[in-house]
Amino acid sequence: MADSPIVVVPVGADDVALDACLGALEAHTPADTRVWLADDAQVGPRGYAVIERWMADTALQADYTRRQRSIGEVAHLDEVLAACGDADVVVLAADVRPTAGWLPRLQACLHADGAVATATPWCNAGEAAAWPRIGEINPLAHEPASLSRAAGAMPALCPELPAAIAHAVLLRGSARSRAGGLDTSSYGAWYAALIDLSLRLAGLGWRNVLCDQAFVLRDREGLAFDGDMERLAVRWPGWHARLANFLMHDPLRGPRARLEALLAELGPPDPQRDLFWDAHEASPTGGATGSGAP
Repeated sequence: MADSPIVVVPVGADDVALDACLGALEAHTPADTRVWLADDAQVGPRGYAVIERWMADTALQADYTRRQRSIGEVAHLDEVLAACGDADVVVLAADVRPTAGWLPRLQACLHADGAVATATPWCNAGEAAAWPRIGEINPLAHEPASLSRAAGAMPALCPELPAAIAHAVLLRGSARSRAGGLDTSSYGAWYAALIDLSLRLAGLGWRNVLCDQAFVLRDREGLAFDGDMERLAVRWPGWHARLANFLMHDPLRGPRARLEALLAELGPPDPQRDLFWDAHEASPTGGATGSGAP
């Protein structure tokens, strides 16, 4: 498998959510993973303390950068992605909590098909990739470990999505470069800029897919800025109808039902499993050492 992607976390002002995100990232990500905490002059003193403490203890290859003045989240993220060159990059929202195996499974999805440009995991608040109900913010009724085990047992079909979704997305570096990066002049939010990038990639023949073996957690959905959706509608007149049709007919109904059945079939994780962890899952003491597959 190719080199592990860089994980970019555009950190923000919510220090509580950031603390939870970094804790889950540490627990469920292979120890050699490169992580870039990118701050567009958004983090306050308490958030900086969270970052400083985490940076001192992490087993990940982590860096933190902060701009002196904000340039806006799309321009900032485009700057960060450009600095990554042709490397594959995961953009992880700073209020998302990954579960075990999330990153190697995303990577496997990307490399299973050379036409895949973006891979997005399941999320309880994931819009078209939401589980168990599409287009809803679903309450967390299962333990993260159970969700990870069940997702890892799913067949790796990597079905098509209308566009990548901003809770977490793995971007193929070569595809991103060919598409010309983000449109920094038209959109204020990464949420909208990612849709635009996905549609441009699809126009070039690439695929935007769901990684049906990975799951992340979030308390809310992403948001567009004022005017973003109108600009999308002008540039991509068929986008809103395409998304509405996807949400209405839910072509992922089968995989959603399969994931729910696997949760019932596998049952809860062994309460003593953390005493006998193996190299394929996160260490009970933090960090991760392998693929995260169950």
